[in-house]
Amino acid sequence: MPDRNKQPRFPSSLARLRSARHGLFVLVAVVFATSRTTTQHLSAQRPAAQPTATQQPTESPDANASRIAWWREAKFGMFVHWGVYSVVGGQYKGQELPNSAEWMMARGKIPIAEYEQYAKQFNPTAFDADKFVGLAKRAGMKYLVITAKHHDGFAMFDSKATAYNVVDFSPFGRDIMSELAEACQKQGIKFGFYYSQAQDWHHPGGFGNGWDKTIKRVSSDQYVSEKAVPEVRQLLTEYGPIGIFWWDTPRAMSEAAFNSLHSLTKLQPDVLTNDRLGENFPGDYKTFERNIPRQAPHGKDWEVCMPISGSWGYKKSDTDFKSTRTLIRNLADIASKGGNYLLNVSPTGTGTLLPQAVERLEQIGQWMQTNGESIYGTTASLIGKPDWGRCTAKATGDSTALYLHVFDWPQDGKLVIRGLENDVQSASLLDGGQILSTQTVDDGVLVSVPADPPDADDSVIKLVVSGTPEVRSLLPTPGKDGVLELFADQAFIHNNEGSRDAGLREHDGIPHVGYWLDDQAWVEWEIEIREPGVYQVSAVMSVQESQTEFRVSVNDSQLSASVPSTGSYGRYVRRDLGTIRVSQAGRKSVRVIPAPGSWQPMNLRQLTLKREGKTDAD
Repeated sequence: MPDRNKQPRFPSSLARLRSARHGLFVLVAVVFATSRTTTQHLSAQRPAAQPTATQQPTESPDANASRIAWWREAKFGMFVHWGVYSVVGGQYKGQELPNSAEWMMARGKIPIAEYEQYAKQFNPTAFDADKFVGLAKRAGMKYLVITAKHHDGFAMFDSKATAYNVVDFSPFGRDIMSELAEACQKQGIKFGFYYSQAQDWHHPGGFGNGWDKTIKRVSSDQYVSEKAVPEVRQLLTEYGPIGIFWWDTPRAMSEAAFNSLHSLTKLQPDVLTNDRLGENFPGDYKTFERNIPRQAPHGKDWEVCMPISGSWGYKKSDTDFKSTRTLIRNLADIASKGGNYLLNVSPTGTGTLLPQAVERLEQIGQWMQTNGESIYGTTASLIGKPDWGRCTAKATGDSTALYLHVFDWPQDGKLVIRGLENDVQSASLLDGGQILSTQTVDDGVLVSVPADPPDADDSVIKLVVSGTPEVRSLLPTPGKDGVLELFADQAFIHNNEGSRDAGLREHDGIPHVGYWLDDQAWVEWEIEIREPGVYQVSAVMSVQESQTEFRVSVNDSQLSASVPSTGSYGRYVRRDLGTIRVSQAGRKSVRVIPAPGSWQPMNLRQLTLKREGKTDAD
């Protein structure tokens, strides 16, 4: 057993900081030791305690805005999943396992003693913290969050709570978190920790390990007090200023356990947390995983975390890297809705990134050197999701800069910003600064652009308008690809008098029309059709009964649909419903109407119309 009384191995600058904080560390330890009471362990099935006012002290809007200001400005960060699993690239005995690599212990049901052998092989001698952080900085990223401890329980730092850590248990013998913390401070990158506070497959009290029968289970409260609390305290006191503490996989826990973890964030008053500490815990911002929301959550700061490839952790078989174009457009899409993009990379067992990841980060950085102004410090715009791309905004005095991210460069040289009613002060390309002419048209504002886009992935036009942008309401209309997507939260729900069954609800965070019990209730969208023709109609829905019947109409044209069960109300499936001919352009009403006597309740997320003869390339 390693000597836990040894002197910690810290870089010199952090060692001085840690020494200065020692008094605070001891004081906090005494407070926790004297205030902790015995609590009854709650099962995983019991709901988590609702956070109370004492657990989450109120904060004034000004104080919150000041604390989160840097994060709102940053927009773009690096996520890093790295651990023992990278030694074998997520493979167990040469076999591929499902899910991302960091789940290999659970997916392979690997006993603790066997998994520990991988930890004894973890020796990333090629790792260079300065170079690693330098790559993030060149990519235009402003913060970095790394897995200090993932679900497998292995600490990637010199944990004082357990010898199962990178310094004591692996041949590498270096504190990776300490080296990254110092590199981030030197290079002006905000540093943050990911920590799996509930799941721990190595500790007998951690959630998740139900396969290793050699474990003598203890309560989750014991795990929290013995391991999670001291490790989180250490991370928040011994590694310099921490910008973000990123919790993961909220699980039901006792109120005492929740409080003991949540209260530790006071050790760094400016630290930000996400929304995954416990059930119903909002944190400072909401986390979306892998997928970009269609619409931003109302009144909340939010972030999308997403792997650059398919797996979060390094997986040998994972070669499905997103293209640079996709990554840049993801960044623009997220920023246009007011969110942040936390892009994950996966170091190998040697401590380096695969060439595909390095190449994409370098290319994103080149784009950001020219166009970073259109991302950093911007807010969502009222323009929404135009045919040609996305739009971000930045207020400057009595004017507003609208950054038009043009994905689909107009072949006729005419870019229209539909609905924009402000006077235009100037228009120019960010790449090269070419001045562009504009004019007011019936649809809004027309910008005349050169024949060729300056950037094939995302060309940015800076359009400065007077005052605050004003965009008149426009009806949904099919895009250039002929596709019109109509969502539940855009619909008007007509309920029969005396019955209020059908309403807007959510499942997995996605709105749907639900509790649709009355066959006299119906939903409606107002749209505009510019190109008459035959439209294919499909819907995303869930039906529990054997089948349900209804009609879809576009003014006088209609189709009848009979839809089989999707298996349950929680299982959503896209169904092709048939075609409708729209003979004239203009304003239309789209309706979904139950067939009386043949209707069974249906949850409806989305209705899609696509004009026949149109392709994505059109």
